[in-house]
Amino acid sequence: MKYLVLAWLAIAQISFTQIAVAEENITLKTEIPTEEQAFVKAINSFTKAEIIEQFGEPAKADDVKIKGSGKVVASIWLYHFINTAADGAYYETTELDFIDDKVVMVAFLNNDGAEGPESGKQYEFPQ
Repeated sequence: MKYLVLAWLAIAQISFTQIAVAEENITLKTEIPTEEQAFVKAINSFTKAEIIEQFGEPAKADDVKIKGSGKVVASIWLYHFINTAADGAYYETTELDFIDDKVVMVAFLNNDGAEGPESGKQYEFPQ
């Protein structure tokens, strides 16, 4: 009987440990880093909904739709003052380019976004 109780306690402990690790992994994914390099490494693993959950609606959003269907296939979103460079200074604008629901390019701009990504740093993600 003693061994049966010990075995049950061991199984319960393993189960709780697995749950705790799974919850920690979920928590880690929901936080989008804001430092430039960490942001670039992580952002394409987040959906539009998850990005909006952390940063709110973009300051500007342009959608590309399939003619006749209205289905959005690509988007360009602009956010202001959400990302920092390695020295801690904020980029004025972050541009996120989406295909469907995934980020395919990020641009960090030191302007309001009206001049386009040519005036900043760009990172493309492999498809």
